[in-house]
Amino acid sequence: MKQSQIGAVAAFLAIAAGGGYYAWQKGGDTGAPKPVAGATAPAVQPASATPGKTAEATVTVNARACDPEDMTVPAGKVTFSIVNKSTRALEWEILTGVMVVDERENIAPGFTQKLTTTLEPGDYEITCGLLSNPKGKLHVTGTMPASVKPKLVDLIGPMAEYKVYLGGEAAALGEATVKFADAIKAGDLDAARKLYAPARVHYESIKPIAELFSDLDAAIDANAAAYDKKEADPGFGGFHRIEYGLFAQSNAAGLAPLADKLSTDIAQLGERLKTLTVPPDKMAAGAASLIEQVASSRIAGEGGRYSRTELWDIQANVDGARKIVDLLRPVLAKADGALTNRIDADFSAAGAILARYRAADGSFATYDKVSEDDRTALQQAMAKLAGDLAGLSDALGLA
Repeated sequence: MKQSQIGAVAAFLAIAAGGGYYAWQKGGDTGAPKPVAGATAPAVQPASATPGKTAEATVTVNARACDPEDMTVPAGKVTFSIVNKSTRALEWEILTGVMVVDERENIAPGFTQKLTTTLEPGDYEITCGLLSNPKGKLHVTGTMPASVKPKLVDLIGPMAEYKVYLGGEAAALGEATVKFADAIKAGDLDAARKLYAPARVHYESIKPIAELFSDLDAAIDANAAAYDKKEADPGFGGFHRIEYGLFAQSNAAGLAPLADKLSTDIAQLGERLKTLTVPPDKMAAGAASLIEQVASSRIAGEGGRYSRTELWDIQANVDGARKIVDLLRPVLAKADGALTNRIDADFSAAGAILARYRAADGSFATYDKVSEDDRTALQQAMAKLAGDLAGLSDALGLA
């Protein structure tokens, strides 16, 4: 789908919703980032833009910066090789304003991962390791190549229904977080601990969209490892800083301001989501992104290191991905019935393992209760699901 067509769908849905919409990219209605006045000359020559071909670029991230800090690629599909030469796992993001255009998470020290994405012409920023590190510059030049895309009318319904889902989850997240914050401010440690995981699941179910707002995602859901001084860093806040206080330090003292800040940030997220229109390519990619994060990091215990509530998050990730697939199912089944069947079987396999640790009231056992055999089986099930979900975009003609 051409970006102008995506913009047309976005505008249609915004009008149908009775309001404006948050510009997907800095450029507003066209979806294209606005040129940055005084942009510096590129330090890296762009690869040639050949129709139907994918350009390639490499960026190295060390402890303090990207190399190069200023790079240029042609418009269209680009594969980035991200080399992590720092001593910590990192995520690499392409940003326009506070919006995440695309990202690759959990790149281990010493490893290289690839990210293939489609970029419109314009100027972007790239993250370079720690949140406190300066961002690099990415210039995208030329014009978008022509490509074959699906019928717009087939995607309008799923996109509209997904927006309703996002709104419902954001509202539930806001309500649950207020209750969570109230327990903290009341000094009720036990109640706050019980409310922690049920509040987070609403964020985890919409995570691929919520984390598009890089500023709020860092404030709400960043791990201590993203900060120079880790748990002692004054910038460390959000869910995981509170989790650290409740479960690792067993002390709610001093957490009240953090709880109020979390409630405020989540209320702001809800407001932004009201005016956000999610293009169909981001919606389809979101399902794969959710499960890829589970396969690559959550199975290893990342995300609930103090509370051991990883299974709550994993189930929410699965639920969020399943929602996207269910909404796209009428189009997907026609486009690729075999892929649809494989994805359904993958969901069933993963769900069966999670169900072993779920109580009748919907709560989950702590992650330390999960056997090594089941962790291995769950990782394999999630990896297969992530691989099949990665085919959604191609099957729908959105890649």
